Amino acid sequence: MSVTALTVYVLMWPVIVAIVLAVICTGFVKEMRAVRKKGRDLV
Repeated sequence: MSVTALTVYVLMWPVIVAIVLAVICTGFVKEMRAVRKKGRDLV
């Protein structure tokens, strides 16, 4: 395995984690806005 391929392989994981975290946070914010719009508590 070349150094470039290994570097790309190692660096793609933080990018994937960042994308998943962004999706989770976006869903959480949407839920929080919907709950506040209804006038209820989040928990």
